[in-house]
Amino acid sequence: MKKTYRRFLRRLKKPSGQSLVEYSLILALIAVVAIMVLKGLGKKVNNTLSSVNANLP
Repeated sequence: MKKTYRRFLRRLKKPSGQSLVEYSLILALIAVVAIMVLKGLGKKVNNTLSSVNANLP
């Protein structure tokens, strides 16, 4: 059990674990920004399509 625990602690201390967390945070930030942009564009596209639909015979 101690051997497994020591291996786990060594993996946590490696720089690769740190970079994985950093990449995960960057990916989460990009996802949040993309969702916000799509929400804003969605309203504009919906308004444009509604106006086109209203002007059709």
